[in-house]
Amino acid sequence: MKVQYWPFSLKFRYPFTISKGTKTHQPTLIVELEHRGIKGYGEAPAIAYYNIPVEKMIEDLESKKSMLEKFVFTDPDRYWHYLHHLFPQNNFLVCALDIAAWDIYGKLKQKQLYELWGGTISQNPVCDYTIGIDPVDKMVAKMKEKPWPIYKIKVGTPDDIAIVKALRENTTATLRVDANAAWDLETALQLIPRLKEMGVELVEQPLAKDNWEGMRILYKQSALPLYADEACVYEQDVERCKDHFHGINIKLTKCSGITPARRMIQRARELDLKVMVGCMNESTVGAAAIAHLLPFIDHVDMDGPLLLEEDLATGIGYDFGKISYSGEPGLGITYKGLYHK
Repeated sequence: MKVQYWPFSLKFRYPFTISKGTKTHQPTLIVELEHRGIKGYGEAPAIAYYNIPVEKMIEDLESKKSMLEKFVFTDPDRYWHYLHHLFPQNNFLVCALDIAAWDIYGKLKQKQLYELWGGTISQNPVCDYTIGIDPVDKMVAKMKEKPWPIYKIKVGTPDDIAIVKALRENTTATLRVDANAAWDLETALQLIPRLKEMGVELVEQPLAKDNWEGMRILYKQSALPLYADEACVYEQDVERCKDHFHGINIKLTKCSGITPARRMIQRARELDLKVMVGCMNESTVGAAAIAHLLPFIDHVDMDGPLLLEEDLATGIGYDFGKISYSGEPGLGITYKGLYHK
């Protein structure tokens, strides 16, 4: 197994603002694994508030590179367990390597990943498009520039109702609201009924990730479905979300890849929780991994490539939210990003 990697800083089309802050570029790490002449690709974007920068991923990878290259690869599940123990404090790096391993495995089996897992794509959920926080007129302008069937609206400001009201006045599309843990219980109890009146479909992470008592109260009273994001990072978090949320949003980067994400989906189904898989502004490399999970989930937020000015691969298409595949095995992508920014 040969390992290569490339760091990038991908520019957003617009500065991307959520309740936690603003950024103009998305740092990300692309990894390439080569096994028997077959190359697989994976990606892990760096997120500042999780304290795993690209530099840390590279440092950890270099420190164990010889162990990675000596591993006898047979299947991704076994490889993920090896990675999980090799990098116990770096889920982001494990995610990139896990995705690359699945890409190789699909190519070895000559099947697209969703086919390997027994999925069909006829009823796939439609991808939303995210509108980051901005002055209301700018948010409306961004929405009008991108006609789309579903919008995810970032909130967490004193003007949340005015924002959603203005957007609703300019579209009949489905609206979802993502507070990124910015509200307290009292605020959520006040805002959610008004959001329902405006036709909002669901609310993502309304309260702080550790406010489980507040979520228990809100869950019982909420007029809208509540989805965990920051509160559901690891596999063990799924169980805790029962009776606190109506659904979970799985992020491959945070949970450490496709392998644990598939287990999280299965456990959520057992607990009667709805499932969304979300992105962290990945390029098409990371978004493709999400795309192959679509047959098994209810909602998807994989619009990273649409928010970036530049992309690193081809193979996944977005047609008014409907995702298309190249038909090639594995992730079904062509990596084109052999340049550095």
